[in-house]
Formats: sequence, C-alpha cells, structure tokens
Amino acid sequence: MTTRYYSLWKHLGKLLMVLELCVQGIMISTSPPPPRCPSVCICTSDLLSCTRQNLQQVPLTLPPTATTLDLSHNVLFQLHDHWLASLPRLQALRISHNQIKDLFPKTFHNATYLRHLDISSNYLHAVERYYFDVLVNLEELLIYDNWIIRVDEKAFARLSSLQKLYLSWNNLTKFPFQSMQGFSHPKLRTLDLSSNNLSSIPIDEIMALPVSIKNGLYLHNNPVKCDCALYQMFQQWKQRGFSSVQDFLEEHTCRAFDNVARSLVRFLKYSTIFENCSLRKGYLGAPEVNLRVLVEKPLLMDCNTSVHDPSATYMWISPHHEPITHPGNSNRTLEVYHNGSLKIIAAKPWHSGVYICIAISKHYNLNKSHEVNVTVHYPKLDGESFNTGLTTLLGCVVSLVLVFMYLYLTPCCCFRCCRRSATLSPPQECSAQSSILSTTPPATEGPSRKISTHKHVVFLEPIKEVQNGKIQLAVSEDFPDTKNPKIPQLKSDSESIGSIFSDTPIMS
Repeated sequence: MTTRYYSLWKHLGKLLMVLELCVQGIMISTSPPPPRCPSVCICTSDLLSCTRQNLQQVPLTLPPTATTLDLSHNVLFQLHDHWLASLPRLQALRISHNQIKDLFPKTFHNATYLRHLDISSNYLHAVERYYFDVLVNLEELLIYDNWIIRVDEKAFARLSSLQKLYLSWNNLTKFPFQSMQGFSHPKLRTLDLSSNNLSSIPIDEIMALPVSIKNGLYLHNNPVKCDCALYQMFQQWKQRGFSSVQDFLEEHTCRAFDNVARSLVRFLKYSTIFENCSLRKGYLGAPEVNLRVLVEKPLLMDCNTSVHDPSATYMWISPHHEPITHPGNSNRTLEVYHNGSLKIIAAKPWHSGVYICIAISKHYNLNKSHEVNVTVHYPKLDGESFNTGLTTLLGCVVSLVLVFMYLYLTPCCCFRCCRRSATLSPPQECSAQSSILSTTPPATEGPSRKISTHKHVVFLEPIKEVQNGKIQLAVSEDFPDTKNPKIPQLKSDSESIGSIFSDTPIMS
C-alpha cells in the first residue's frame, strides 16, 4: 500500500513539473519582443538618430535605451501628448528644422530627465506657460529662429535648473524681464534676445537683474531708439567687461530717428550723438559699492535695498555663485544676519569679487538687487619704514663706491713719472719716491738684498744735482752695487715697497 502511494505521488510531481514548463513556454511565447530600431533611424547603444528622413510623424516604436533623440531636418507638424513615454532615459532632444507650429499641454510630460531641448528653426508663434513647465531639470533651451512674438510671464517660471536660453532671431517686441529677477533662475548665465524687434528696453527692470545674468544678456541687433539711459547702461557694461557687450561692440545699434528704419547708429563705437547726455543720479539703479579689506580682517556688508517689509528675508550670492541665507554658508566663513547684512569672518584672497544681495518678501516678490564689490589685499609698508630702508640702502651703495674708488683709483704723486711709465721700463728715475705709494707686493729676494734678522733703516736723501738734464738721487751707502761699486744704484720698486710695508718697524 505504501509503495503504491509513493508511486502515485511520484507521477503527480512529474505532472506538475510538465504543467509548469508549459505555462512558462506559453508566457515566453506571448510576451512582446523588445522594440527594434526603426528602419529610418540609426541606433547605437544610447543614441537614436532619425534626421533628414522627411518624416511627417514620429516612429511608433523607439528603443527605451536611448538618451539622445535627433529628429531634426524633417517635416514634423506636431508632437502628440506623452509621445516620449517609451524613452524614460532621454536627456537630449533635437527637433530643430521642422514645421512645428504649436505644442500640446502634455507634449513633454514624460521627459522629466530632459536636460537639452533644441526646438529652433520651426514655426512657433508664442511661448505659452504650459510648454515647458514639467522640465524641471532642463539646462539648455534653444528656441531661436522661430516666429515668436510673445513670451508668457511664467513660461520659464519652473525651470530652476536653466543655464542657457536662446531666443534670438524671432519677432519679439518685448520680454518679461521681471520673471528673471532675484533668485528664480540661480544658474542662468546666458539669455540671448538678440536680432528681435525690441523697440525699447526697460532699463529699470534690466538693472534689477543679477550681475550673472547681465553678463550674458545679449540685446544687440534690435531696433531700439537711441536714448541716453540706454547708452549709459551699455557703456557701464563695457567698462565692467561684460562679455555680452565686449564680444559684439559693433552690433549694438540704435535708431537715431523713429520714422527712419535705416538711421541705425553704432552707438558704442560712435558716441558723438550722446555728448550732451548727463548721468542722472540713481537713473541706472543703485551704484556698485566698492569695499577693500585686509587679509584675515573681518568685513560687514549691508544690504541696501528698497524693501521695508519687516518679514522679508535676505539672500546673498557669492562671487562663486553660491546662495547664502541665514545663518551663513556651510563652513561658516560667511554669516548672514536677520537684517540682511553679510559678514566675512576672516577675509581671504578668494573672497574677492561681486556679492549680490536679494530681498525676498513674504510672497516672493523680489526687489532690485544690491551689489557689493569686495577686494581683499595684503598690508603695505608705511612711508616712514620705506624711507628708512631706502636711506640705509643708499648709504651702503655710497660706501661701496668709495671703497672701490680708494682701491682702484688712488692718485699718483709724481704725475710726470706716471705719464712716462708706459714708455720706460723699470727701474727708472723717480722710482724711489713713487714706490712708496705703490701697492705692488715685494718680489722674490734678489742677490743684492741683505738677508739677516737685523732691523733695516731706509733713508731717502734729497736731490743733490742735475747732470745732463737728468735728476740724480742720493742713495745711502749701505746699498752698494756688487758689480760696479762706483756707480750708485737705485733700489728697485719691489725692494723699496717691501721695506716700507714689512713687519719690521722703521727706526729713525
């Protein structure tokens, strides 16, 4: 009986295994295959290129591994909602040079990780609020070369990661600069509005922009009217070295007459029409404050803004584009107080630069920013210490010059003898007297020199007579000539100087 039950359980186990294998086979056969690369596209590991294929609609199946999709240079008319749902890893999308006129509200709702979007060279007529509101990670947005005439005030409100925005070569007559003020776009470095139809530029709104945006704000090739305030603003940017002005000096033009379209003047190159302009105080906003501080010294900067709301909070942006709020930065080298003041605890060289203060009200209404230019320098020597050191140095130089003059420029007492010394071979006349001033050390011992330990005395006698026009000196009889004792012999220069500067004292 037991054997029988065992055999039954054994067959039942085999039957269950067969059923499991059948179920797995059915599931494998019915599961959809992975999407293949469209025939009109080129696919790599993470790149999908469908450019220049005259496509009128996007291919239905797209490989989910793609991080870059290129659909440029086609004839696409529209993009449907959720058309990017099959591309969860997409980071770069290029749909330029198509015929897109409008975008649906949910066109990019499945592209949360998108960082680069190029929709240039299309037929867009406006930038609506809902176009890009879900692209919170977008860094570069290219919408140039369209037919855009209007930009909604909140079209870029949620793009907090935006760094570069290109809107050039459109038909814009105005732009909502207020939406870019304050800390709404802390990473924005390029705002290109060049080559549009801006007839006027709101100076007050532009001057309230952070300096990081003004440095990359391109406004050239617009038919703006010539105005003193416009000229003064761009001249100030030129002096501060803003790249948006320095790189396009000749492209900054304005209309000298309203009704004459061709009366364009390159006002930064030819500024004669602005000679009568006078800079009105406060017209270009609050001037930049320049502060200097010594290394390792503290510095307190006030946030002089026009906000009088006691509930307002303050934010500073450092030269390294770091946002700083109360109580300070991470390493506590910078502190922010409740009244908006910023304190540098101990100034370092890398603390130099432009600091921007922004006042934020309760409802995030941001006012004009306040800029402070800080220069950290090392201490200099005072005037008294510098004068003392210079006097000491000059004294040392003069002393060295006198020493060299004494050693190498000693005057000769017998001027006529010195002048003839170049033609006379020693020993000659006058050598007895000139040898006293000579600094030549004694030569080797001659045969006529007495070698003894007794003290030697040298007598210089006066001139006794002149024979045949030559001077004759009287020499002591203690120095006879060994060869011809009758002829008096003069001591050589080496012997005389040796006797004068020897260690043996001269006895009288």
